[in-house]
Amino acid sequence: MVIEYGKCPGHTYIYPSLLDRKGSGSHRNTCLKNNRFWYCICLTTCMKKIKLLLIVVSICGMASAQTRKHAQGKGPVTPVRVGSTILNLGIGVGAEYNGDYYRSAFGTKIAAEWGLWQAGPGVITLGPELGGSFSRRGYHDDYRTRTIVVAMRSAWHYGWKVPGLDTYGGLSAGIGFHHWQYRDNQDYSDDKVLAVPGIFIGASYFVTPMFGFNAEAGYDITNFQVGIVFKLK
Repeated sequence: MVIEYGKCPGHTYIYPSLLDRKGSGSHRNTCLKNNRFWYCICLTTCMKKIKLLLIVVSICGMASAQTRKHAQGKGPVTPVRVGSTILNLGIGVGAEYNGDYYRSAFGTKIAAEWGLWQAGPGVITLGPELGGSFSRRGYHDDYRTRTIVVAMRSAWHYGWKVPGLDTYGGLSAGIGFHHWQYRDNQDYSDDKVLAVPGIFIGASYFVTPMFGFNAEAGYDITNFQVGIVFKLK
């Protein structure tokens, strides 16, 4: 007499009933050993699946908690608020001043801004900026021109209710120290002080509450630049 004891995925095993006293003792022992063997396989497989499921659930839980914490740290509307201090640095295509740039210029700029006034859903900032626009070569291989700019800027910042996002647009005004030079049998050069108004738009995305990446375009020391931004306060 035999009875089906159970099934494990991919296996079916049977053994004599322990109540069947007609079978030999060695045969019963062999079947019991085989039964324990299949029990181990089934139990081991199930435990592996349970462990894998627990690992997946734990990873998803930690990722969800980290995402919520990250979003809360950056704020619900905009990283730039009244009382905030931000600093951005960038490099890119330099703006042309005085009409004597013969090649595309290299530009770099650093700007600091303080959040001073609430203006509707956004914030108005004010601060200084410093940078330069540099070009070389033209009619003469050794021709060089540059403009070093010192200015003040003001912008309106708003985050569009996207955590970590800051968009802005603004104006600037300052002075530029312009210089060009080249050599043609003798040295030629000239220096001027220029009025340099500017206009710009930009966007920053903060990957942490205090650090992010920035892009800016316009006519403000650079025509286009990319860089990094820090929230100092």
